[in-house]
Amino acid sequence: MGVGVVIPAAGIGKRMGTKVSKQFLDIAGEPVLIRTLRVFDEHPAVMEIVLAVKEEEREAVIALLHRYEFDPKRIRLVQGGAERQSSVYHGLCEIQAEWVLVHDAVRPFVTSAQVDQLLAVAKETGAAILAVPVKDTVKQVSEAGVVETTLDRNQLWAVQTPQAFSRELLMEAYEQGAESALEATDDAKLVEAMGVSVQVVRGDYTNLKLTTPEDLVLAEAIWNMRCLADD
Repeated sequence: MGVGVVIPAAGIGKRMGTKVSKQFLDIAGEPVLIRTLRVFDEHPAVMEIVLAVKEEEREAVIALLHRYEFDPKRIRLVQGGAERQSSVYHGLCEIQAEWVLVHDAVRPFVTSAQVDQLLAVAKETGAAILAVPVKDTVKQVSEAGVVETTLDRNQLWAVQTPQAFSRELLMEAYEQGAESALEATDDAKLVEAMGVSVQVVRGDYTNLKLTTPEDLVLAEAIWNMRCLADD
């Protein structure tokens, strides 16, 4: 019943507009990637972590792991792909655990409690994801910038990570996705394409994915808020 974690960390992050990859940016003096890793490294259910990284950043990641004293036997590196989907697959092929979590490298504020809730549901259903209800009104817009329809906000959820699956199910989903050339921006879409139900577990709005410069400001605020709560 062990749990493995795949963290795709080979993205460029063009929307962030920084010279370095966003997983290497600092939040309160510590790299985003390290903050993300620590959540899973310290979780008692996690037996292995696989990081998918760009070859040209491999040595930088190894240096960070050494600097922050992570166990090299517990965290393994694999070659990241050109797209997130291929990076996750490369990592998944290295996982031995029965259950797998896939988590964005630049989502450093997930909590151990959220991981616990997600795993509990996944082990009952086979597939579960964190998500939060959409706050804003969402409209479908044409390429010409004209509103086509207003979607029912009550049925819309913003999906987060980690996403949890049995390893066997997720591997089959990735293999079938490759055969059909299905492109997916998250892992659940590949599982859904098999006709398998994916259970939603309510997450938290602070489980932020760092994508644009504004997110760095929000990240610092979230960190400061948590520090105050711990005092």
